[in-house]
Amino acid sequence: MDNTILVEVDAVSKSFTGAAGDELRVLDGIKLDLRSGEIVALLGRSGSGKSTLLRTIAGLIGPTSGTVRYRGKELNGANPGTAMVFQSFALMPWLSVQDNVELGLAARGVPTAERRERALKAIDLIGLDGFESAYPRELSGGMRQRVGFARALVLEPDLLLMDEPFSALDVLTAENLRTELMSLWTAEGFPTKGICIVTHNIEEAVLLADRVFVLGANPGRLRAEVKINLARPRDRRSPAFAKLVDHLYDLLTGREPELGLPEPAEATPTARPLPAASVGGLAGLVEIVHTNGGRVDLPDIAAELSFEIDDLLPLVDAAAMLDLLFVAGADLNLTPMGEAFTTADIQQSKKIFAEQARHRAPLVRTICTALGSAGGYLRAGFFLDLLRRGFSAADAQQQLDTAVDWGRYGELFDYDNDSGQLTLEHS
Repeated sequence: MDNTILVEVDAVSKSFTGAAGDELRVLDGIKLDLRSGEIVALLGRSGSGKSTLLRTIAGLIGPTSGTVRYRGKELNGANPGTAMVFQSFALMPWLSVQDNVELGLAARGVPTAERRERALKAIDLIGLDGFESAYPRELSGGMRQRVGFARALVLEPDLLLMDEPFSALDVLTAENLRTELMSLWTAEGFPTKGICIVTHNIEEAVLLADRVFVLGANPGRLRAEVKINLARPRDRRSPAFAKLVDHLYDLLTGREPELGLPEPAEATPTARPLPAASVGGLAGLVEIVHTNGGRVDLPDIAAELSFEIDDLLPLVDAAAMLDLLFVAGADLNLTPMGEAFTTADIQQSKKIFAEQARHRAPLVRTICTALGSAGGYLRAGFFLDLLRRGFSAADAQQQLDTAVDWGRYGELFDYDNDSGQLTLEHS
């Protein structure tokens, strides 16, 4: 198998300037390579910078520091060896299917006759023959995404970049397109040498990829590289498939020991930020796990509630931080403390929450300690100034808002919105 390095990402960091002039770091020191003959998945939750990294590889945005090289040459603009498939289809509604597919070729100055021939070939390859003259409004979501695939493949790029290409589709359509993509990939004559796909769907990553890069969030850092040594087509029911899924869940939820994350009881507010979870949300998740006998499968419960797993992860993180749940692979398990919390009456439940938050939620602990040292009163701006040293202005505010929500519920401290003052509660 040709193992040529197509793209090298070398120590790439990317920052944007926020509305208040603050620096928002999205990527931090990313180093990876993409090779011919393989599919690579960039896996991470919201805030991990997956799409930013993909656009950096495409040359659509430049890194703040570090370099991206295509076949050994540093990029200084759009990557000539890539083509992109977007989550939102991004079709021109006033153009027919064929005209949409020809767009990239027209931009490259390909003659009309050759353009038509190549477009019809790509349309046929992707299973849309007969719809050449149709307009996007006449097509289903799955068919529109097929047009997106054809528009990218007609350019015969070295590297096909896909940004969550199946997430806007219904489950059955998405599964059908994944299967067809794998059939095309393994067949002779597929017009691209490599694929890089952004996803937050763990099973999708294991199903499609040869290598998975797991990104941590805020800012996006490379946590792990996982090789998927499974023959195609892959069987979701096999023990080897399930083992890889569980391993990636552990990495994505931060439970793997090699991540070196400090324990909540010992961490600083910047080393272990508070998850963006309300007390009601995390309490509801703990209750669901309790109702189901103390253990649930995270993908199953997400499907049952019609949520993306990505939406539930902050609640999982919050409950785990407070030692109400623990995560093992894709399973959520109730802890003895979680059992006590969810079965107690309201007042006792609040006391349990307060004790756990005071000791295991770093920012809540810091606020309680600072208020105790300052006579029980401090302005919120004091904490925001400290938080802005490790977070953007928006993230710092979110951290404080979450801490206030948790502190108020546990009757640890109160916040006066008019004066902007935090006050220590005295029991």
